Parts: sequence; C-alpha cells; structure tokens
Amino acid sequence: MPAVFHPGRKAAPGAAVDFSQGSVAGNILRLALPMTVAQLINVLYSVVDRMYIGRLPDAAGNALTGLGLTFPIISIVTAFANLFGMGGSPLFSIQRGRGDIHKAKEIMGNTFALLIGTGAVLTAVLLLIKRPLLYAFGASDVTYPYADGYLTIYLCGSLFVMVSLGMNQFINAQGFGRKGMMTVAIGAVTNIVLDPIFIFVFHMGVQGAALATIIAQFFSTVWAVSFLRGKRTLIRLEPSAMKLQLKLVWQIISLGFSSFVMAITNSIVQVACNSTLQAFGGDLYVGVMTIINSVREVVSTPINGVTSAAQPVMGFNYGAEEYRRVRKGILFCTVACVVYTTLVWLLLFLLKIGLYFAAAVRRKITITNTPGANREETADLTFALILDLARMITQTVTQLKSGVWNKIPGRSLYGKTIGIIGVGAIGMAVAARAMGFGMDILGYDIVQRPEASRYGLLYTSLDELLEKSDVVTIHAP
Repeated sequence: MPAVFHPGRKAAPGAAVDFSQGSVAGNILRLALPMTVAQLINVLYSVVDRMYIGRLPDAAGNALTGLGLTFPIISIVTAFANLFGMGGSPLFSIQRGRGDIHKAKEIMGNTFALLIGTGAVLTAVLLLIKRPLLYAFGASDVTYPYADGYLTIYLCGSLFVMVSLGMNQFINAQGFGRKGMMTVAIGAVTNIVLDPIFIFVFHMGVQGAALATIIAQFFSTVWAVSFLRGKRTLIRLEPSAMKLQLKLVWQIISLGFSSFVMAITNSIVQVACNSTLQAFGGDLYVGVMTIINSVREVVSTPINGVTSAAQPVMGFNYGAEEYRRVRKGILFCTVACVVYTTLVWLLLFLLKIGLYFAAAVRRKITITNTPGANREETADLTFALILDLARMITQTVTQLKSGVWNKIPGRSLYGKTIGIIGVGAIGMAVAARAMGFGMDILGYDIVQRPEASRYGLLYTSLDELLEKSDVVTIHAP
C-alpha cells in the first residue's frame, strides 16, 4: 500500500525535498535560479547556431533566413515535449506531496514511454511532409535548400530533443534544480564546441549546425536518463512503470494541453510572420525576424525560469493539501512576472533610443526634440515643393537664366488628389493648404484624428491612397 503524506508530519520517503516547509517564494527562487540559467543555456542552442551560420561566407543571409523558416517545425517538436513533460511533472509533484511514490513512478514511466513513442512517429511524419511545410511557411527556391538541409538532420535527432526536454522536468520536480541545469549545460557546451568544427572545419554549413545540435541533445538525454535511473535520485525511472495506462495518459495529456497549445500557437504566429514578411519584404525581412526572435527568447527566459520553478513547488503543496501555500505561489509568480516584464519593456525602449542616438552621433547628426516647432514652416516648404513639381518652376527658372524661353507646360493642383501619410501636426497643416487649392485630400495613419476632417481629409487604406493620389507626401509626426 502506498505511503500517504499528512501535513504537519515528517515527510514521506522520497519526499526529501519537502516544498511544504519554508517560504514559498524562497522555494521557488531556489529552483528558479538554476532553471533560469538552464533556460538561458537552452537559448544558446539556437542563438549559437545563428551566430555561426550568420558568418558563412557568401551565403550568410540566405542561410540565416532558411534557419528561421525551420523554427515553426522545431516549435512543433517542442510542443509535444511540453505536452508530456509539463503534463506529467505536475502530476508527479502532486503524488510526491501525497507521499504516493508508486503512483509517482508510474506517471514518470508513462511520460517516458509517451515521449519515445510520439517522438518516433513525429519524426517520420515531419520528414515526409517537410517540403510542402517549408514552402507554406515562407521558403523560396533560394532559401529552401538551407532550411531543408538543417531540418532533415535535426528531425533525425528530434527523439533526443523530446526526451531531454520532457524528462528534465522530472529532475526539477524532485528539487534537483542544479542537476536539471546540468542536463541543458552539457548539451549547450557540446553544441558550442562542435558548431565551428562542423560548420567551418568540415565545411558542412547549416547541416553541420544541425548535426552539432542533435549530438548535443543526445548527450543531454544520456545525462537525464542516467540520473533518473541512478541512486542519487529520489524516485527512479523503472522499466516496469513504462506500461501505458489509459487513465494516466489522459491525465498527462489533459494537464499538459495548455503548454502544448501555447507552443503550437507560437509556431502558428511564426508561420504567419514568415509568410507575410516573405510576401512583402522577401528573404531579408524573414532574416530580420529571425534576429528579433533571438532577442525575444533571451528576454523571456527569466519568466520561463520562474514559472517552471513554481510548478513543482505548487504541485507538491497541492498534493499535500497546503492550499494556502499554493495561493501564495500563484500570487508571487504573478507579481514577479508583471514587474519583470514592465522593467524589461522599459529597458529595451530606452536601449532602442540610446542606439538611435549613438548612430546619429557617429554620423555627426544633431537630434533635437521640439514638438510643434516649425510646423507651419515645414508645411509651407512641403507645399512649395509640390507647386514646384506641378508647375515646373525650377526648370523654367533654369532656362531663363540661360537666356532661353520655352513654355514648359505645368499641371494645375485644382481638383487633383493629395495623399498624406502621417496625419500629425505637420500633416494636418499640409491638408489645410491643400484645401485652399481645391484639392481632394486622402490620409493614412495608424491613429486617426477626428480633427483632421475639418480640412476635408478622408482616411483610407495605404493601398487606396497610393492608387488614387496624384501626389503623395509623408510626414512624422
């Protein structure tokens, strides 16, 4: 008969890391530090690949874009790892809190079997449909060979990716945050060492980056499984517990489904971005989005570390019926995440402004902020240029200075259409002058200001403005 944990009593066997004792925030932070480091190291897998691939001679841009096109498919692999790993580990923590070690072993064994089985099937399916998927995700004939070369090798090792990601959750769930960090660190160091060797020494290009990644994940898998099978773990991974039980499978999938949906949604967003950017900006825009995703992954890492650390702590306390501590954990995570994201947003905003100023200083450009100043003067100058172009004043003056008089036909502005992109203070001042010349006025801006209607300005789409306007002027603000 399995042991049962009772609050207030000594922790049951296998519960040596007792999350029902001490500060809830302290327990979360003690796990969060190594797990955040692990998350940062995990980001290195993709960032290091991009850094080296971005230095390939003669093909860096296309290769980097091709790598970016594989992210949605890689996200699908990660989604299934989360489905089982993040579904099984909270159930595992709950059973630890209750002291039911036998049930905890069965949950871990069933999760391992699901990762192995699903990983094999997923690899086969994705290898079969990777070509149409990559083209649907925004690949061109130029970037497809790079995306295909990386993805084919990566998928052959996706089983290692799923097992290392999924089973590492159970190391952390037992309170071994540093051991969990080692799972990721071993893979990251291996990847960093092998990347330049395969890419530049063996001249394998993107295929070399993919091969380095799956070898690194193989070592991570060996470490994670060896630890869970070893003597230092609290609850061992046993082959006898790997026989699938439909009830447990359903519980694992149900609990992990939210993480699965989040990862799949992330994949869909990447697909939409890549396809749209490919249509409007080509391979260059897709490559830029790849770099932006790298920054996003880095800054969101501490959030993932804190929330991942909270799961075993809250799961344990839930199983131990310490519901007050569960509520404290939820409150702490909410406050920590809101404060962190606000500070990071502010820091990145200020950093962006700083980069703009630094670039201006290097080019000896003076930047001033004078809201409202020179609005009317700028509008006068804008309309003077429009009149000059319409009436061909500059050409006429040039001929007169050379002693030649040829009548140059100009165009009247009356009844013509002016398109104003950026309907701010300057844009509305230009509209006021256009109204005096009897022009039809179209405007486009992200923010539509009702007061612009007094100048006869009609807001429209950018495409319609460009199609119908005889002259277009752009202003900010």
